[in-house]
Amino acid sequence: MALHIHEVCILLLVILGLVTPAAISHEDYPADEGDQTSSNDNLIFDDYRGKGCVDDSGFVYKLGERFFPGHSNCPCVCALDGPVCDQPECPKIHPKCTKVEHNGCCPECKEVKNFCEYHGKIYKILEEFKPSPCEWCRCEPSNEVHCVVADCAVPECVNPVYEPEQCCPVCKNGKTILH
Repeated sequence: MALHIHEVCILLLVILGLVTPAAISHEDYPADEGDQTSSNDNLIFDDYRGKGCVDDSGFVYKLGERFFPGHSNCPCVCALDGPVCDQPECPKIHPKCTKVEHNGCCPECKEVKNFCEYHGKIYKILEEFKPSPCEWCRCEPSNEVHCVVADCAVPECVNPVYEPEQCCPVCKNGKTILH
């Protein structure tokens, strides 16, 4: 015989009413050897000292068991005094590193930047280029672009002309010295 939805809801409410917080006592979940610590919220935590280790996520490990706590890629071993973790002195990551992998205990640089970017264009290390007729630039080993701008002499004519693809003005009608 099939129960109607209304009858199922009433049955669930009756069952939930029977299980109240008062129906669950601390004796149902005793801490090991009676060692208990409580916070102001009356929460009870088991004391695993000398019996196991607990990581940041609340997982419990047996003595001698190897695990990786939290976000670390360095392994720990559960010991009597708590976790004993490998903490090697990791080499520094190259400042030009563009791709770092965290597969092992120490991060590793997998790709080093060996180019310069200038106005949306890519240049090789030590490559020289002219972004404009008056600028000479070079991609330095530091991945920085250094440019110099031409220093034009004052033209020795009355009406100097700027020619396309030339940086400095030229005297079209020859030199006419100003007095």
